[in-house]
Amino acid sequence: YFITQSGDFIKTQEFIETPGDDEKLMTNDTVEASQAIKPSDIYEEDAVVFPVLHGPMGEDGSIQGFLETLKLPYVGTNVLSSSVAMDKIMTKRILEVAGVPQVAYTGYIEGEDLEAAVAETLEKLTFPVFVKPANMGSSVGISKAENESELRSAIDLALKYDSRILIEQGVVAREIEVGILGNTTVKTTDPGEVVKDVAFYDYQAKYITMDIPARVPVEVMTQMRAYAAKAFRALGGCGLARCDFFLTEDGAIYLNELNTMPGFTQWSMYPLLWENMGLSYSDLIKELVVLGQEMFDKRESHLI
Repeated sequence: YFITQSGDFIKTQEFIETPGDDEKLMTNDTVEASQAIKPSDIYEEDAVVFPVLHGPMGEDGSIQGFLETLKLPYVGTNVLSSSVAMDKIMTKRILEVAGVPQVAYTGYIEGEDLEAAVAETLEKLTFPVFVKPANMGSSVGISKAENESELRSAIDLALKYDSRILIEQGVVAREIEVGILGNTTVKTTDPGEVVKDVAFYDYQAKYITMDIPARVPVEVMTQMRAYAAKAFRALGGCGLARCDFFLTEDGAIYLNELNTMPGFTQWSMYPLLWENMGLSYSDLIKELVVLGQEMFDKRESHLI
């Protein structure tokens, strides 16, 4: 099934064998409106849904709640944990309690005293800072501020996308990522690194090259994997996640974010991290389906 940008559910191809090289999946540009269905029509007995959806409505608990209402098992993290992990401010507050290191930050919630938020930022952080909508993915609405004027403009931009704004200390760091897999038993990968030749990349300039495994000391790998598992458990994760870290020149490790539905093409970081660990793309999908069914059975057994 394909969900359009406007939220319509469309019935697409069914694959019972490997598709030909010329077979194309549906996009917003090739939607067949005549194949539109009611969202509830996706229900199928004994099915497990893999909601490969990113950003708002996809990994914020919305589709997860819909699938639970339909009593459909699904791959990935549940309603509450998806919602919490999507909100950058909530994630930081929970991980602070869990003892996972993060870069310094402040926050602004629309309707609060903006001048007080700016003053707190000027007191606690040093420029440059990054201003981010709390609930957007893929760098949408994020901007870098080098002074107070740019900070105020960045807040205005971020408010177009969310009413909750994260203001984060800029750091000079490498970006290292760890894959997570499991429910009650949590497995992690050796880290991989996004290698880029720009100081900051936005939504259009994302995804450059990757080193898998990352060229970091063994003790850094070990610490990142431990922090990833700790963060995953603290946020109530299940199924899968990708944990993104900053590694500074002096060796400091900071958790940047935990992505509960990472990119999942065969060339995306998450499946490649597991391939490096000896788990093929197809076997990874099989394991995720089993984990999704396991969580569904557990949720159902808890209902009175």
